[in-house]
Amino acid sequence: MRSENDGADRPKANDPGDGAGKNRDTAVSERRFRFLVAGYAVSSYGTFLNMVALNLFVYETTGRALAMGLFMAVRLASGFVAGLVVGGLLTRFSAKSVMLWANVGQGAVMLLLVLAPDGLLTGALTAVSVVIGACGTLFMVALRSSIPEMVGEDRRAWANSLSITGRSLAMVAGFASAGAVVTLVGYTAAFLVDMATFAVCAATVALLPIAGGKGTGGTGGEKAGAGKEAGRAEGGSRWRPTAFLALAAAPGLGLMVALRGVDAFGSSSHNAALPIHSVSLDASNPAVFVSAFWCVWALGNIGAQQVVQRYAQRTGRTVGALGFGYGTVVMSAAFIAAFAGFPLAVTAVIALVAGAADGLTEVSYTSHLQTLPATLRGHAFGLSATLENLGFGVGMILVAAALDRFSPPVVVGWSHGAAIVVAVVFLLRVAGLRRAERAGLRKEEAVEGRPDRGDRDGVEVTGG
Repeated sequence: MRSENDGADRPKANDPGDGAGKNRDTAVSERRFRFLVAGYAVSSYGTFLNMVALNLFVYETTGRALAMGLFMAVRLASGFVAGLVVGGLLTRFSAKSVMLWANVGQGAVMLLLVLAPDGLLTGALTAVSVVIGACGTLFMVALRSSIPEMVGEDRRAWANSLSITGRSLAMVAGFASAGAVVTLVGYTAAFLVDMATFAVCAATVALLPIAGGKGTGGTGGEKAGAGKEAGRAEGGSRWRPTAFLALAAAPGLGLMVALRGVDAFGSSSHNAALPIHSVSLDASNPAVFVSAFWCVWALGNIGAQQVVQRYAQRTGRTVGALGFGYGTVVMSAAFIAAFAGFPLAVTAVIALVAGAADGLTEVSYTSHLQTLPATLRGHAFGLSATLENLGFGVGMILVAAALDRFSPPVVVGWSHGAAIVVAVVFLLRVAGLRRAERAGLRKEEAVEGRPDRGDRDGVEVTGG
C-alpha cells in the first residue's frame, strides 16, 4: 500500500491518468485528516478543561498553592522525558499506535482518578500529572511528524494550520466552560467528560489509516540522505546523536529550535503574570480579564490560521523560517505591551495581535521541521518538545521567584525581551544563509552559461 501511495503522489509526466488519481488521493487524504483534526479538537477541549479543573481540584484537596506548582512541575517533567524518547518510539512503532495509546493512557488515568478512594488521591493525582504530561507530548510529536505522510508535502501548511485552528477553538471552549462545568456538575463529572474526549480521539485514530512512524514515510532519497546514524537509531538507543543529527540536517535549524525553547521561557512569564496583573486591574473579579484576554488571543490565532491556509492554497508555499522569526518578534513585543497599562480596548487589540503572531510562528515552525527526512523528523520534534518543556518549566520557577520582587511588566519585559534578542539573531542568520544561497545560484548560472560547457539544458552536473 505504501508504494501505491507514493506512485499516486508522484505522477509521471507522460501518464495522463495519474493527475486524476493524485487529485482523488489528495481529496481522500484531506477528508481523513479533517476527521482526525475533529477528534484531536475534542481531546484538546478535554485537555484545557482538565487544566482548569485539575488545578482547582488539587488546590481544594491539598489546600496549598505549592501543590499546584508541584503538579505542573511533574507534568512538565513528564513531557520533557517523553520528548527524549518519542523519536525512538516512532522508529519502532507506527504513528497511529503512538497516538492511539497516548489517548487510551490519558483516558484510563482520568478513570483512575475518578475511582480512587480519598486515601489514594495524592497518588492518583501524581499518576495523572505523569501520564497527561507524557502522553500529551507523545501524541503531539507523532501527529506533527507524520503530517507529510498523511496529506502530502505540498499540503503541510494547510494541515498544520487546520490542526492549530482546531486546538485554538478547543482552548476557547475549554477555558470558557471549565468554570461552569465544575460549578454545575462538579469535579467527578468534569473528569468523566475529560475521559470521554480522549475516548473520542482514540476512536478517531483507530478508525483511520494513519501513515508515519516505524522510521518510514520518506522516499528512498530521504532515507539515504539521513545517513547511517539515522538508520542505527531504529534501535531506539541512540536518540541523542540522531536528534542532533536532525538539527544539523538543515542550516540554522538548531538555532530555530533553540529560539522555540527561549520562546517557551517567555511564554511562562505571561502565563504566571496574567493572574497577578488581573488582580491589580479588578481585585473583586480577576478571572474576567484572564478569560477575556485568552479568548481574544485565541480569536487572533484562529484568524491567522485562516490567512495562512488561504496563502498556502493560493501560492502553494509555506510561510517559511522568516515568518517564524518575525512572528516571534511581534508576538513577544505584543505580550510585553499587554502589561504596559494601556486601556482595555487597546489591550484587546494587542491580545489579538499576540494570538495572530503566535499562530503564525507555530505553523511556520512546524512546517519547517516537517521538511526533514522522515527518519529524522520524529527525533527533531521530540527534541523540540523537550526544549519547550524545559524552557517553560524553568521559566515558571524563575518567573515565580521574580514576581515576588518585581512587577509583572518588568518580569514579562525581560523574559520576552530575551526571546526578541534570540529572534533577531535568528533572522540575521537566515538572511545570511539566503544571501549565500543567492550568491551560489548566481555563480552556478554564470558557469552554466559558458559556451564551452555542455550543460545549458539545466541538467545537474555532479562533480565526480
